Amino acid sequence: MASPETAPATSGSIRRIVAASLIGTTIEWYDFFLYGSAAALVFNELFFPGSEPLVGTLLAFLTYAIGFAARPLGGLVFGHYGDRIGRKQLLVLSLLLMGGATFAMGLLPTHASIGVGAPILLTLLRLIQGFALGGEWGGAVLLVSEHGDDKSRGFWASWPQAGAPGGNLLATGVLAVLAAVQSDGAFLAWGWRIPFLLSGVLVMIGLWIRMSVSESPVFLEAQARAAERAAAGAKAEPPVAEVFRTNWRGVLTAIGTRLGENISYYVITAFLLVYVTSHLGLPKSDGLNAVLIGSAVHFVAIPAWGALSDRIGRRAVTLFGSVGMIGWAFAFFAMLDSKSFPVIAAAVTVGLLLHGAMYGPQAAFISEMFDTEVRYSGASMGSQLASIIGGALAPIIAVALLRDYDSSLPVSVYLATAAVVTTLTVLVAKETRGRSLAREHTPVRAPLPAARRAGPDPLPADN
Repeated sequence: MASPETAPATSGSIRRIVAASLIGTTIEWYDFFLYGSAAALVFNELFFPGSEPLVGTLLAFLTYAIGFAARPLGGLVFGHYGDRIGRKQLLVLSLLLMGGATFAMGLLPTHASIGVGAPILLTLLRLIQGFALGGEWGGAVLLVSEHGDDKSRGFWASWPQAGAPGGNLLATGVLAVLAAVQSDGAFLAWGWRIPFLLSGVLVMIGLWIRMSVSESPVFLEAQARAAERAAAGAKAEPPVAEVFRTNWRGVLTAIGTRLGENISYYVITAFLLVYVTSHLGLPKSDGLNAVLIGSAVHFVAIPAWGALSDRIGRRAVTLFGSVGMIGWAFAFFAMLDSKSFPVIAAAVTVGLLLHGAMYGPQAAFISEMFDTEVRYSGASMGSQLASIIGGALAPIIAVALLRDYDSSLPVSVYLATAAVVTTLTVLVAKETRGRSLAREHTPVRAPLPAARRAGPDPLPADN
């Protein structure tokens, strides 16, 4: 019989844990996406002046990519300590780091005030953002996954995933309101700072909620087993080393599963703002409002896809999204080129629905690939390594392709290729639906027998 400390979560407690994870991830993604939107709209002028529009935007997106480069380091550090001391404490730290960096961005002097020091400070804060987010994702989805039951994990674990469109919805909504009530001059002069400073208030709310949840019962049981092994003389490997030695295929599968999803998301949401303003000559409000509408639908669709994965499997739902994205990569830009706002909004919404089919089951799918003792490390490293190849480079590659070819076709090919990689990865992956997260991990190095530990070294064997 499970102890009170490790008993499965009741329906009321799982809802509270889901709410805490969702609100926390929404705030962290708000902070992260706010930078991406600002990079597309104002940072090219404020921090990288004197360049051609697309070149300035490219430089702004380079600092945007630096945040992704820091994410695997965050996943490494947070994964190590999350597998050793628990999920909850690391989630609190990630929220503080992310919120503090975003708030500080709102206070930054621009290039006109301090010259080259402005983009340097911006880059440093972006690194902190990336480091924090690298540790956030694994902890948030694991806290929910490990509290829930095996039959409905896809649904419950998908809610922290909904924090991505929730944060994007919040960030884009704030920017859209400011763009509507301010002149372009006022927004460029000081209005852009408001959403960054708002992060300070949001972080306080998130911390209050996150401090109220309990640690994962599955982790507590694994921690007790680890203590027993240590008492028996077993030497514990660092979680990251352990996961790469025992489950490197899981890390590679997680990377491939995320690649098409990651690239498609940042092309549809971040590069879209560049395409409609710089290439099509439309007002920035058209791009912002299209992402706003699409993100609202995306927010609802992600848990629905997660619930469907509990019925028909993680692979089937993910494949629907990745195969659909292969074709939509070409239809998407054709619809944008219509310059009709309803058509643009429809293009973004359908694109995000297909993305949601890949993203919704992902939290449960990746969590179920790893054992508890290395789950935070394995899930974080697989996810965040994909973010460098995918999300970090996606806007940069897309902008460079648009600049060099003055056409969306190369961008469509790039997006479709990424979706093909995810499709092939999922086709060869094993289905994980229904897999228990409480299974016991077998370390690489087992404890020595008592006689060998106590006695002298054995003599070498005769040849």
